[in-house]
Amino acid sequence: MASASPSLLPLDSQQKQQQGGGQTAMAADENWGTMKMRALAERLRHYRAPSGGCVDEDDQESLKGAGVVSSMGVPESKVVTAEALKPSLGSKKAAVLICLFQDADGELRVLLTKRAGSLSSHSGEVALPGGKMDDGDADDAATALREAKEEIGLDPSAAKVVTLLEPFLSKHLLRVTPVVALIPDKHKFTPCLNLAEVDALFDAPLAMFLKDEHHRSEQREWLGHPYRVHFFDFNFKGQQYLIWGLTAAILIRAACIIYQQIPSFGEFTPGFDHFPKQPHEKEPKL
Repeated sequence: MASASPSLLPLDSQQKQQQGGGQTAMAADENWGTMKMRALAERLRHYRAPSGGCVDEDDQESLKGAGVVSSMGVPESKVVTAEALKPSLGSKKAAVLICLFQDADGELRVLLTKRAGSLSSHSGEVALPGGKMDDGDADDAATALREAKEEIGLDPSAAKVVTLLEPFLSKHLLRVTPVVALIPDKHKFTPCLNLAEVDALFDAPLAMFLKDEHHRSEQREWLGHPYRVHFFDFNFKGQQYLIWGLTAAILIRAACIIYQQIPSFGEFTPGFDHFPKQPHEKEPKL
């Protein structure tokens, strides 16, 4: 049976508290840059992620340096239904920032980093800004914004958090929460890279993560279950980048939710869920 396209549903009270003290209505004079960005913010503030249990184990290798990197990423709600796993609440958490802005053509784009080549693990790989939660972080949004400030110099006041997606699990069961934020005015953001952690900052069209054009995949096995690792080859101003694994999985899911479409390729997780292939007839629209 085909999976339905992701839908935007009302927030429950717990998520309202996580996303701003229970306030979901936007002030009439709140600046979102464009009407399209304002409409997107309004929709995403009413999104409710699927619920599921929590599985946490340390994944120290993926937390050294900028972002959170793993060869795989699975939505938590898909994993906790598996008979092979017995979920339990742990203490190791991380968050990444899906930071979106509109380009001059009105296309929605996401900020990505290339990890420093000097790092001992996952050097040169592409990641979303983010990292492990510190004791002083109030919530997942605070973690993602703090890490983005440290890695790329993004002032938290320049990015408006609109929702949280469901947590993803890395290959070693690190729990990673994607935090979606919008930048109303990209011109006010002047990157300042932490060169000990980040070699480059670039942006990619979010709609790309729904299309076959730059996509390929490999089938692998995790805990006895087959799953698909997604790869996107992307050229930005003459530089070639490979977006894959956990980062690709998170951006595929984010694009599904934001555009309310399924990808034109199979989004296949370990024995629990997949999206059937349905090619696009036209460009995704907000």
